[in-house]
Parts: sequence; structure tokens; C-alpha cells
Amino acid sequence: MPFIQITIAEGLDDRRKHELLTDVSAAAARASGTPEESFRVWLVEVPATEVMIGGTRLADRRAAAARSTTP
Repeated sequence: MPFIQITIAEGLDDRRKHELLTDVSAAAARASGTPEESFRVWLVEVPATEVMIGGTRLADRRAAAARSTTP
């Protein structure tokens, strides 16, 4: 029984999380020739304050982006 863990920064809505899980499960089954029912796929959400991109916390990048789009 294959296990797939997807670690993402918090922020996706439930619909997108569901689509991600569904699409990854289907793609893994297709690529491996293993029945989709055999896969266990789950998401681990990490707070944006605990994710770094290029030395900057994701929370800070998001805050800066929000400030730059505010009139």
C-alpha cells in the first residue's frame, strides 16, 4: 500500500485541497499501474510563519504582497 505525503504551506481552501489530493492519487495510480484504492494520500499543512523562501518567511512575503496591492 503506497503512501504519499504532501507538505504545503497553509492557505489552500478546502476545494483546492480536495482537488490536489484527488489529482495526485489518480496520477500515482496511472503512473504506477496500481489501483487508486491502494494509495493513501494526505496533506500536512505548515503555518506560513514556518516556511522560508529565499531567506524570507512566507508569512512576510504574503504580507508584503498584500500591502503592495492595497490602494
